[in-house]
Amino acid sequence: MSFTIGSAPKRTVTVYMDTGSDTVWFPCKPFTCIMCEGKYDPKTTPSPHNLSASAEPVTCQSRACSAVHSGLPTSDLCATARCPLESIEMSECSRYACPSFYYAYGDGSFVARLYKDILEIPMSTPPALLIKNFTFGCAHEALGEPIGVAGFGRGALSLPAQLAEFSPHLGSQFSYCLVSHSFDADRVQQLSPLILGRVDSRIGENKQKRVGNPQHDDFAYTPMLENSKHPYYYYVGLEAITVGNRRLPAPENMKTIDGKGNGGMVVDSGTTYTMLPEIFYNSIVSEFGKRLNSGYKRARSVEDRSGLSPCYYVARSGVKGVVPQLVLHFGGNSSVLMPRRNYFYEFMDGGDDGKVKRNVGCMMLMNGGYFPDSGGPAGLLGNYQQQGLEVVYDLLKKRVGFAKRKCASLWDRLS
Repeated sequence: MSFTIGSAPKRTVTVYMDTGSDTVWFPCKPFTCIMCEGKYDPKTTPSPHNLSASAEPVTCQSRACSAVHSGLPTSDLCATARCPLESIEMSECSRYACPSFYYAYGDGSFVARLYKDILEIPMSTPPALLIKNFTFGCAHEALGEPIGVAGFGRGALSLPAQLAEFSPHLGSQFSYCLVSHSFDADRVQQLSPLILGRVDSRIGENKQKRVGNPQHDDFAYTPMLENSKHPYYYYVGLEAITVGNRRLPAPENMKTIDGKGNGGMVVDSGTTYTMLPEIFYNSIVSEFGKRLNSGYKRARSVEDRSGLSPCYYVARSGVKGVVPQLVLHFGGNSSVLMPRRNYFYEFMDGGDDGKVKRNVGCMMLMNGGYFPDSGGPAGLLGNYQQQGLEVVYDLLKKRVGFAKRKCASLWDRLS
């Protein structure tokens, strides 16, 4: 997503949208990115930014500073910022900036300082959304994170949380609709729409804001699970997965969260593939294979090269009607039929070194391994499995909804 920050002058910033984190940040000059080779295109990726003259450091005694430092007391943070003891005792450290903070993802990290400035988000119809005193991180060093992220998680500094202070309607409900993945950037014709203030079509005054204004709510909703140990993620309970006509129950730790904060499934727009516990994953693969092995040969060499598994050599005419359907069953009697392309990817293999080209199909779910004592979520619902679906996050009713969509066409309906 893109927005502008500042007013003297405005800076256009492009970042990734991520429901699995809760901080908004972007690279600032000077910027060093470690192990970032091959993770971005220098021709299309914006350069690190200079802060505008209107940007102000967030103070050490602010709630935002405490929030980004995992709830540390402001007295400790102001001491780190070298505010004198007498000033700390009198809460007179407004001239001292919030110390730098460290933030880690599953595959990268960064160090940044907090600032506040004017945020402007372009809308599908004018005017743009303008928010004063928006808090964000300005990073000068990152590991494996060259671009920046707009965190949409449940923390106090996420973009929805800050929107909610400006407009409760805009910050309490949002949705996105991911256009189909393409590994050829030239084929991507339309961006994925992000809808702020997404609402149930049956809620009185907001009814006209429903996309296309259907006469019924066609989302399949599942309740969010609360996790006091990891409160920033969107957890749901996965009850089972149906492969073909066989329903395979999920392990108990995917359905609920225990007192230590372990279990559940995180809905994460920032992770590519869905991750399942090893034993459950193996049962899905086994059932999937039973329905393909009779007619298709396993493509072991493709699995070794690509890291995908299981893979099969399939007919050039395609696999429509052959690949078993996949249905995810969530808590609250909510079921989502996955489009085939969300879990079975077809491509041509070979052609190099005189090898014959063959059509290959691979299942796109991932083995999350067996770590019974590691803690954290039992599984992740990645963005590859969310393509072609509008996913709505209703923070008022604490639920996540899924509905099949032609995502590119939502732009016309929104306008």
